[in-house]
Amino acid sequence: MSSVVKFNVLTVPEGAGATLEERFSKRAGLVEDQPGFEEFQLLRPVEGTDKYLVYTRWRSEEDFQNWVNGQAFRQGHAQAAADAREEGGRREGAPAGHGHGGPAASNSEIWGFEVVQRVCAES
Repeated sequence: MSSVVKFNVLTVPEGAGATLEERFSKRAGLVEDQPGFEEFQLLRPVEGTDKYLVYTRWRSEEDFQNWVNGQAFRQGHAQAAADAREEGGRREGAPAGHGHGGPAASNSEIWGFEVVQRVCAES
């Protein structure tokens, strides 16, 4: 059985990247202990796009779905919404949003892939 990779593709308005990154850093520990979790990366765009990628790798689709439908996922997204309210809600010029950090992201979509080949550097 091969791993499953999920990309959460977040559209981030200009100037909101630091806010998004800070909110993700506050969520540390909410996914790492989940059954079937293998890896997380938050990828910052450097050219050609305003989209951040949230990369997670899971042992199986079932493990990913269990996390998405579980308490840790709801807790992390509730915390992000609370952080947005604490920061004063909607920033001027930023679209309203929820879940993935309030106004720090204006849109989110999930891309799923199955890992068919993986090469790692030797230690």
